[in-house]
Amino acid sequence: MKLKRSSRLVDMTAYLLRHPQQVISLSYFSERYQSAKSSISEDLTIIKENFESQEIGRLQTQAGAAGGVCYMPYMGLEEVERLLSTLRQQMTQKNRLLPGGYLYMTDLLGKPDYINAIGRLIASVFINEKLDAVMTMETKGIPLAYAVASQRSIPVVIVRRSSKVTEGSTVSINYISGSSKRIQTMVLPRRSLKENARVLIVDDFMKAGGTMKGMTSMIQEFGAEVAGMAVLVETKEEQPKLVDRYVSLLKLTIPDRQETPIIENGNVYDWLPKQHVNPTKVETKDQA
Repeated sequence: MKLKRSSRLVDMTAYLLRHPQQVISLSYFSERYQSAKSSISEDLTIIKENFESQEIGRLQTQAGAAGGVCYMPYMGLEEVERLLSTLRQQMTQKNRLLPGGYLYMTDLLGKPDYINAIGRLIASVFINEKLDAVMTMETKGIPLAYAVASQRSIPVVIVRRSSKVTEGSTVSINYISGSSKRIQTMVLPRRSLKENARVLIVDDFMKAGGTMKGMTSMIQEFGAEVAGMAVLVETKEEQPKLVDRYVSLLKLTIPDRQETPIIENGNVYDWLPKQHVNPTKVETKDQA
């Protein structure tokens, strides 16, 4: 399709946003818009400058016959603080504390604007990591895992507490819950992970880290590798955790005899990469 430059810029921007972490060749854009590669390169320079000034993401170019351009989403520091501030305000509402030291977050995890923004923030933390899959435990972590995976164009792997006949043969392991100290079971279909896959573990809530540790053991059973761990909310009281080197966006403190939880920022700022430093080369998927 032959478009004016303004229309081409809009369409090209939309295409890049829909295909994050995928290498798109200049030839593809040239054929798509019936324009010279030199014009496409100029357009991409404009988009790149806009993405970086608006802190939407980076455009990484790869030279050579098989090269192209790759959109890498990230969230700028100002937007990070706005998001965390909004989440803190929402989570400190009365009556969110549940028995057992849990926090009611189902309404927040069901809002697309919140969950998509959280996914982009977690993806920003691991922008320079090669990832092959995002893993989570059923059920409330599922929307969060998909939000992260959509920013990286990688599959979601869901660990369940019992096997289902529709998933074929499974791997089952026992793990000890960090908070209740009870032995529990988690299962995963054998076809879910390939050997040497790099997996990002994501969950919505963590007390002592037993579920996270269990998923780590599950990944090892497949001969895969844990590339990172991220949780939306962790409890401050449960120390020490059964896992380390994890990212937490928010931290929960349960006050005595109060209905209002105390929410503060987690350690996410310690993990965010320098936004304007050239990223290391990441392995991406080819797009025609």
